[in-house]
Amino acid sequence: MARYLIGGWAAARWSAGFPFGTLLVNVTGSFLLGLLATLTTERFVSPNVRVLLGIGFLGAYTTFSTFAYESLQLLAAGSFGRAALNMVGSLLVGLAAVWLGVVVARLL
Repeated sequence: MARYLIGGWAAARWSAGFPFGTLLVNVTGSFLLGLLATLTTERFVSPNVRVLLGIGFLGAYTTFSTFAYESLQLLAAGSFGRAALNMVGSLLVGLAAVWLGVVVARLL
């Protein structure tokens, strides 16, 4: 539900010609995974809590399959620049977000 709501909000706020919703969900999910994985590992939280939050919520919240499908649709439509921006941007911004989550968790 969170992914759906954020995706709809992003589409209404910004252009529907670029998958901003999926990008936003995957980047925020990457940040949260870096934060939660670091906090739960370094603070020795129960493995069940780690699985519930990491796989349960964040696994359902983020979406690699939608990212791949939307990238393919951009390519099929001939929007090569947008497709490249989506693919490279998602990877680089996602990596930066997970790194930032780890850094923030270690500062807490």
